Amino acid sequence: MQYSIFGQKSRQGSYILLIDLDRRIEVAFGKFRKGAPLELQPGHYVYVGSALGGAKGRFPLASRLLRHASRSEGRDAHAIRSALLDLFMSWGYRQPGSQGTKKLHWHIDYLLDRKEAEIGHVFLFPGEARLEPQLAGQLASMPGASPVADRLGAQDAASGTHLFRVDDTAAVVAELEKVFATSVASRRNSRIE
Repeated sequence: MQYSIFGQKSRQGSYILLIDLDRRIEVAFGKFRKGAPLELQPGHYVYVGSALGGAKGRFPLASRLLRHASRSEGRDAHAIRSALLDLFMSWGYRQPGSQGTKKLHWHIDYLLDRKEAEIGHVFLFPGEARLEPQLAGQLASMPGASPVADRLGAQDAASGTHLFRVDDTAAVVAELEKVFATSVASRRNSRIE
């Protein structure tokens, strides 16, 4: 399975991308740090994002993740893209007839556009709640997770980062499952009281 779903299907939500980098690269993340490239070592990275917005007929979560799984200038998409498209189609998403060339916009676009980077897994947190800050905070507190650079991918946040290098992806997955299970139980208990 190329994705894990924490919750019920929804048109919007938060997500974490597990990105595998097969060799050392330098990446300029758009205008971040005035375009100065950052060196990334081979290994595993996680990126936290969200796609919210309730415009009628829109499907921000599918649109955002399918965009992330595409590359610009007609280059091959990430292998996970077809699995994500199938998933979202089963949720009622209708793919637009014409898709223009992807333009690099968000910080993460600059990494995901590189052939050395591949999205290996997507963790979906469907729903209207903005979980991005909590997920990023949880990742920041995990042993073996280190921020790539302060504020990278988090320009709309008050502090922190949304891109981390991780040593042990299995530990990250286990911790996310534990945190999400606790969060769901907490929400259920607060509705009962």
